[in-house]
Amino acid sequence: MSGLRFVDVCAGAGGLALGLEQAGFDPVLLLDNKPVACETLHTNRPQWNVLQMDLLEFVPDEHPHTYDVDLLSAGLPRVKSSATAARAETDKEKRLLEAAVLLAYSIQPRAMIIENVPGLVDAEVFGPLREFVHKELEHLGYRLHWFVLNAADFGVPQDRKQGVVVALKKRYSDFFRPPVRTVDDHLSVGEALRHSMAARGWSGADAWADRANAVAPTLVGGSDNRGGADLGPTGTKAAWARMGVNGGALADETPGPEVDGHPGLIKLTDAQAALLQGFPADWLFAGRKTARYRQIGHASPPQVGQALGTAVARALRS
Repeated sequence: MSGLRFVDVCAGAGGLALGLEQAGFDPVLLLDNKPVACETLHTNRPQWNVLQMDLLEFVPDEHPHTYDVDLLSAGLPRVKSSATAARAETDKEKRLLEAAVLLAYSIQPRAMIIENVPGLVDAEVFGPLREFVHKELEHLGYRLHWFVLNAADFGVPQDRKQGVVVALKKRYSDFFRPPVRTVDDHLSVGEALRHSMAARGWSGADAWADRANAVAPTLVGGSDNRGGADLGPTGTKAAWARMGVNGGALADETPGPEVDGHPGLIKLTDAQAALLQGFPADWLFAGRKTARYRQIGHASPPQVGQALGTAVARALRS
């Protein structure tokens, strides 16, 4: 087994796919229903086969090149409990997760990665959903591994916990080990953004970076139906303020000499948010500022994708 192939559904801005590429996987197909996300994928990887389509409408028989791939990956929209979300919103996200699982019947990958909220792994409210995943995938001969990863443990300057289920065909499953952390010390916001904060000549960049000496709170992309580009709810904004950041909005550019003296709280740019999500500086995002930030906030950090891909590849090659 040399080159490993994968299909990625709900690909978004490509964070999970980029990480899998770095782990040695080649994409056969990337699927997403948002035009702006597909434009981002085309911009950064023109050679990738990107299909703009809702997962609920995808028919594998019309794309036979997706059959018998090594990996099916799905960084899906976050499922919510009925206590915290409108029923229509909850049902849509639940149906997408179910559709990704059922896709294994047609594609028959050797392995599958589903990435979602941490509670999917063990929260009581998601028990019926876990039971569905177990029933459908074990029926197909997969064995499942459930665990939670924190992106900060893989060099991402952000406290971002992700619930993961990795399913592998029985003959590979015993060789799989969940990824272990790759860094001993977490990368702080200040360390990650010091260079970009000083890029336009702001004399306070070093002092600000020394103050921002913790990992970022979880970036939240927000809903496509409401709101603008901000860094999260009230409690999150308070955590940002302690690091000298105004979490209520994004800036169009980094600070320059015009804010020397007493600048107050500094706003981050969407490009800086992308760095905090673990994207390389040369990864470009399509759309206007709010659309760019939503893609970033909804993405899976590439470093986590690489760690998962490396662990799956090791099991498949064993």
